[in-house]
Amino acid sequence: MKRPILLAIFLTVFFWAGAAMSQTPVVAPINIIFDNDMGNDVDDALALAMLHTLQSRHEVNLLAVTITKDNKWATPYVDLVNTFYGHPEIPIGAVRNGKTTDSNPMIQIPSERRRADGTFVYPHRILDGAETPDAVFLLRRTLAAQSDGSVVIIQVGFSTNLARLLATKPDSASPQNGRTLVSRKVRLLSVMAGNFANGQPEFNLAQDVPSAVKLFQEWPTPIVVSGFEIGDAMPIPASRIEHDFAYVENHPVADAYRAYMKMPYDRPTWDLTAVLYAVRPDDGYFALSSSGTITVLPDGSARFDLSAGGNHRYLVLTDEQRVRTLEAMILLASQPPVGSGVH
Repeated sequence: MKRPILLAIFLTVFFWAGAAMSQTPVVAPINIIFDNDMGNDVDDALALAMLHTLQSRHEVNLLAVTITKDNKWATPYVDLVNTFYGHPEIPIGAVRNGKTTDSNPMIQIPSERRRADGTFVYPHRILDGAETPDAVFLLRRTLAAQSDGSVVIIQVGFSTNLARLLATKPDSASPQNGRTLVSRKVRLLSVMAGNFANGQPEFNLAQDVPSAVKLFQEWPTPIVVSGFEIGDAMPIPASRIEHDFAYVENHPVADAYRAYMKMPYDRPTWDLTAVLYAVRPDDGYFALSSSGTITVLPDGSARFDLSAGGNHRYLVLTDEQRVRTLEAMILLASQPPVGSGVH
């Protein structure tokens, strides 16, 4: 008699366990568009590396990468990083008539490196930014193809592309104007900009003030901003670049880091913070300010005014969060690509 009873108990437990598992919700990857100024600072490269890790972990679906630095090497560098991480298919769009046209060794050197046989050390298809689609059209086409309210945009460069997106009219990509398209498709804009510790002018805002003014005045969805002070409080140590990226002889992000400045140097994690919040907003890496409104001033500084109905908030970092948050960013940026054979 005991065996039938035990079998019945086992089958009952198995049934309910299976039912519970079948009811566990599957968390879909977050649709991400990454708008950056690759080549002005090395944190853009580290932030892109983070996104590729998160893509491999099925936490994000990187829909497109758009660039606000108007230099021929920015797009080839993004292309080679995408290829290195096994995601060469991700669309890339480049700004037209944008800011900061100067070149930088951090994007040019990895893009030009060749082996003795003449092949690229870092394979890539795009050789010049002029070969890529216009960033604003790519933004429109990408958004139009997504479900309503499903996209998170991360902007860690200038506001050029997104301000122009707001001003667009209906076209072959979508019958909606830019503001309507954004309002329907985007649920959050995560931005690295401003300085909410001392109100000083900040690079990303100062390079294109009119676009930043337009963005913060007209963007129709919630905006969460990581100010200069957040990444500045969490520099990535040079020793971690030398150690954590050494799983392969040639690494395009480590190469960019070494080319950007003379080693060894530590560099703030500005852009990485905007990525981490955008993808894991509820994991306790940051606190948030109260709701309010951010106004961009003529000198490239930003003012925050409390407002119960405001659509803007900024990140706050506590001493208790600092170590854990920095370590999370370093680990995500330095994780080997899937299929690399490194664990």
